[in-house]
Amino acid sequence: MKKNFKALKSSVAFFILASFFIACDKDFNVIESDVLGRDNTNFSTNFKELPIVAYNKKLDSIQINGLSSNMLGVFNDPAYGQTIASIVAQVTPSTYSPDFGENPEIESVVFNIPYYSTIIDYDEDGNAEYQLDSVYGNTSESIKLSIYQNNYFLRDANPNTEDNSAQNYFSNSNSSQNSMLTGTFAVNFDEHLGEKLLEIPNFKVSANSNQVITDTDTTYAAPAIRYTITDPDDLTFWFNTFIAKGDDQELSNQSEFKNYFRGLYLKAEANNIDGSLFLLNLASTDATITINYTEESTTAGERIDATYTLNFSGNIVNPIINNYNVVIPTPNKTEGDNKLYLKGQAGSMAIVDLFPNGVQAFKDEFLSGDGDLLKLINEVHLEIYEDADIEIGAYDENFHRYDRIYAYDIKNNTITYDYAGDITANTVTPLNSNIISLSQRDTISGKYKIRLTDHFNSIILNDSTNTKIGLVISNNVNYTTNAEILNSEDEVTAIPAATYISPRGTILHGSHENIPDDKRLKLKLFFTEPN
Repeated sequence: MKKNFKALKSSVAFFILASFFIACDKDFNVIESDVLGRDNTNFSTNFKELPIVAYNKKLDSIQINGLSSNMLGVFNDPAYGQTIASIVAQVTPSTYSPDFGENPEIESVVFNIPYYSTIIDYDEDGNAEYQLDSVYGNTSESIKLSIYQNNYFLRDANPNTEDNSAQNYFSNSNSSQNSMLTGTFAVNFDEHLGEKLLEIPNFKVSANSNQVITDTDTTYAAPAIRYTITDPDDLTFWFNTFIAKGDDQELSNQSEFKNYFRGLYLKAEANNIDGSLFLLNLASTDATITINYTEESTTAGERIDATYTLNFSGNIVNPIINNYNVVIPTPNKTEGDNKLYLKGQAGSMAIVDLFPNGVQAFKDEFLSGDGDLLKLINEVHLEIYEDADIEIGAYDENFHRYDRIYAYDIKNNTITYDYAGDITANTVTPLNSNIISLSQRDTISGKYKIRLTDHFNSIILNDSTNTKIGLVISNNVNYTTNAEILNSEDEVTAIPAATYISPRGTILHGSHENIPDDKRLKLKLFFTEPN
């Protein structure tokens, strides 16, 4: 009599439940029956390693607009080298066709762009104390920060497409200038400079709250890049550009405004090889440029305080300059690479070919010609180790504590089935989210596990053909939006956008046979078959 698992074929919930309980066992031990005894069971559990090939892919020309947050600053990765990130952003006013009153006079202009931060305590006066999130590098080293008027127009639609679809912009990170690619040409923002509006030669990121003083009160705001301009000579630009234009067409609607004032260029420059790089929350309602002015009152000799506010709700691009020490090798797609280079920003990723010898032989082993299951998959996972030599020489023990390896389906540019069904997903703490499908880093061994149980079941049961997995570094596995790759010439047409805003990099042991067996990247499969 043919023995199979036909009765279980459609029981996907059973697969997931069984896989989950086995996944909870850190070492994935093979489980025998303690109830019936080994000799009395009508099934047996088995384990095998499947041949795979993992290789590198250098990432060039990555989409740099439409990101969830934006990087600014200088970061020197100990293994890869220096990256400098700047921001070019459109701004829009809180109101159009403003009425600035009679004889308006500017008092000050306040820049306020918040960092990502968390309240950790309160002082004796009840004021919040903060810690900064998403800050990288050496915060004791300063950077040079300049803010210019940007004269390059960031258009919304791509005129080179038939349907006038959204315009995407792409990194040009190998350039020595802050530049980007539009799909048809390169744009160097240093060639489109307007007036310099602010310069801080020795800027350092700070977790201190910002004191906000008004005529009636003093409050404390969350940590931010906050700078107040009061010098009359510096205020002339703001008066002529905005206040003096109150009755003109340029401030009357969004289209006219964006073409008239094309935004700001926040330019970061290195003072030393080291520096700090941080994520800015430009989507926050507190990310503003506030023009404080007064206008004449109907009461003689009195003036009324008023404000005109700009926010960062337009197009934002995040150009970077890479000065890397590492040359990503030409991939060995046949035998696999010795080392896998995962580097955020416009860096590099790894591709894992799960079936380098073809998928059909695997399907034939687990599924009969009649569509009956011959074996039941209990658990499949990738086991990945960081390169200890690189780790010891370049990083301290906490360097990668908060980084994750994110795996995605490169054929469909989407999450894996295991990620979709991960019951540990949460939106509060990304570090502890999806830890079944994407394990946290083992702080002792530097090991990661990427669970692919449901992915393999889909290949068998649903005849799925997505047999290659992409691996990238990420600081937020909850952020699954894709970033397009310009003019891709292979199967990787997009990457998770989270890896572009993840400055750090790591180096992993690859799948090549030269790698010692206990450190080699492996694909492990645990299954049950009838006796």
